[in-house]
Amino acid sequence: MKTTQSKPSSDVSAVTDFHIESVELIDRAIQVRWSDGIDTAYHYIWLRDNCPSAFHPQTGERSFDLLSISKDIHPLSVSFDAGTLTIEWSEQQHISCFEQSWLREFCYSGELAKDHSSSYQSWGCEFIDRIPMYSQQDIMTSDSALYEWMSALDKYGLTIINGMPDDTEAVVQTAKRIDYLRQTNFGMTFDVVSEKSPINVAYTSLSLPLHTDLPNQELPPGYQFLHFLSNESVGGESTFVDGLKVLEGLREDQPEYFRLLAEYAIPFRFHDQAHDIRKHHRVINLDNFGNIVEIKYNAHIADIFDLPGEVMYDYYIAYRELMGRLKDTRYKIELKLTAGQMVVFDNRRVLHGRNAFDENVGERRLRGCYVDRSEFKSRLRILGKQLT
Repeated sequence: MKTTQSKPSSDVSAVTDFHIESVELIDRAIQVRWSDGIDTAYHYIWLRDNCPSAFHPQTGERSFDLLSISKDIHPLSVSFDAGTLTIEWSEQQHISCFEQSWLREFCYSGELAKDHSSSYQSWGCEFIDRIPMYSQQDIMTSDSALYEWMSALDKYGLTIINGMPDDTEAVVQTAKRIDYLRQTNFGMTFDVVSEKSPINVAYTSLSLPLHTDLPNQELPPGYQFLHFLSNESVGGESTFVDGLKVLEGLREDQPEYFRLLAEYAIPFRFHDQAHDIRKHHRVINLDNFGNIVEIKYNAHIADIFDLPGEVMYDYYIAYRELMGRLKDTRYKIELKLTAGQMVVFDNRRVLHGRNAFDENVGERRLRGCYVDRSEFKSRLRILGKQLT
């Protein structure tokens, strides 16, 4: 086995901001010393699995069979020039060529390991004075405006769109600037009005407590769009709380309560004459890196708790603590949206509700729809690549 250390040529800056100065074979990995003094390690099996030849040239999908090599694969030689690291492997007479810029981008060790902290920015009641607002016409006609709005929605979880046309299809047209809509048992779109025979408390004039929509679904909807076609009734103010902010405080002050709500799932259920949709969910969801990414809270469709006996009482105490914090005025935003405005929010982060209203005085009518998070994030990434 041989390794090669060589100085890159003078035009390396045209290839990458930093270049490889030396390489060393360590335990099942290649250690790279970069020109800025940073050391990173890449395991042999990872490198072979991610050889550029391992991906289909058109689809970009992985075509390499990891079982076609042994777990003990290793380099016979390693060399590098101005922009490339080349490895001759011990198996299949295979040679891999990696761009140095690619190795920097996808490094998983040392100082270059990716930062997996959340990009979300939490907020409390003071956010009412700086809720991001955007023009519907700009969003419909400009990809730059669309990207700016979506970036703010991704960061804060709550935005308002002004200048909505007096058209029941305007909510669909705007949402489709992102991607296709999410259909639920309430339809592709839904009208929020007071009904004589409601199937949901949202379709009454009663106060609607803060909640997540449809946690009874296997995957609750991602982003919710609510277009105010009219809002002339007395009362009916919209209320919002950033669940992320509330949970950050709970995690710091009552870590055991936080753990219980993040570890144990409770049942949710919606049922009417045509549907009986049930699912267990944890109220708090963390990603693989410990970031708070979701809250699934809806006390009025929570079903009968079926937790283990040894945690039932403690869970109820933790659940009550969360309920109390959600009512804390330090977190709550209350505002009266008017015809021509649309609120858009992350349904699995920002809890929403409304005050009671007098259905006999003025009309209150909203048109809504959903777009799921995966489609939202995809569109945001594509726009980012195109525009930045």
